[in-house]
Amino acid sequence: MEKMAEKKSRLSALLLKVSERNLDSVLVSSPSALRALTGVDCGEAVLEVSRNSRGSSVSIYTDFRYVSTLHRTLPDIKVRNVRNISQIKPHGKMVGCEMSVPYGIVLKWQKNSPASEFVDFSAELQQLQAVKTEDEISRLRAAEELTCEIWEEARRKFRPGMTELEMARIIRILMLEKGEGEAFDTIVCVGANAAECHHVPDNTPWNGRDGVLVDMGVKLNGVASDLTRNILPKRLSRLYRTVYSTVLETNLKAIEAVRPGITCKALDKVARDIIKKAGFGNAFGHSLGHGVGYEVHESPFVSKRSSQVLEKGMVFTIEPGIYLEGNLGVRIEDLVLVTDTGCEVLSRSAK
Repeated sequence: MEKMAEKKSRLSALLLKVSERNLDSVLVSSPSALRALTGVDCGEAVLEVSRNSRGSSVSIYTDFRYVSTLHRTLPDIKVRNVRNISQIKPHGKMVGCEMSVPYGIVLKWQKNSPASEFVDFSAELQQLQAVKTEDEISRLRAAEELTCEIWEEARRKFRPGMTELEMARIIRILMLEKGEGEAFDTIVCVGANAAECHHVPDNTPWNGRDGVLVDMGVKLNGVASDLTRNILPKRLSRLYRTVYSTVLETNLKAIEAVRPGITCKALDKVARDIIKKAGFGNAFGHSLGHGVGYEVHESPFVSKRSSQVLEKGMVFTIEPGIYLEGNLGVRIEDLVLVTDTGCEVLSRSAK
């Protein structure tokens, strides 16, 4: 059971942000934001936080399928039964909502409340979700520990002659047996396929000698996890050895640089400078990392474009990579938690 005191604290912080933006209400509909604010995982619902001269109120709109569940799980929040979330009539003149809301739904909200003006409130919701509660941190730690355990067990089950699809299936089955399934589609890349950083597993067989890159994460207690590890080739070419050692150094130096107060783009630069100095700058095309929580990709986004400041309690990946098309690819990914003075690495498996 998620700690309700932590959820109420996050709701209070949301109300403060609503006031700071001088909004009359905010509609929250993304499953991850709803989970972060209420602790409830609902198939279709919209949370409305509104304020007026008399104070504030919190309601949740859903259809008949989920009404009884929300009555039971959210006894302190007014549950409003609607046939469809498009029927909601937002309160107030200035209404915040997420950019992820389908445009058709927003048009219907505007029709239901023609005096309302809708503004993007995504950044504020993402910021609230980025700093994890103690309960969320505990669950994320457990999910990453399980992912590392599954990786070690899967490695022992891999055999020469297996295809990428067969290797991915081993991981998927273990995640269903030990957790709640995959947090995302497992990536298995044999040999040169690892140069495709989001390669879709296919019938490429593993001969037992080529390198293998695996990107995986289990879902556990409602949260995601993320880990990338490599099986090294039996015979390391000079190029592979250089690439792997460069990515490993980058991973370790970036982890050392994590601390409260550093910006995402400054942390990304620590990693990017190392890879650029080694001569592979053009082969590192993605960002250094991303937040992990109820979703596998959420705030903070550790990229060269983000000025977001890291705070204690944020959980995100450190995943530098080098990809040489048609030849090889290496990525090493760990999940880290920002602490008072640095970070805790949640990924315990050897790299």
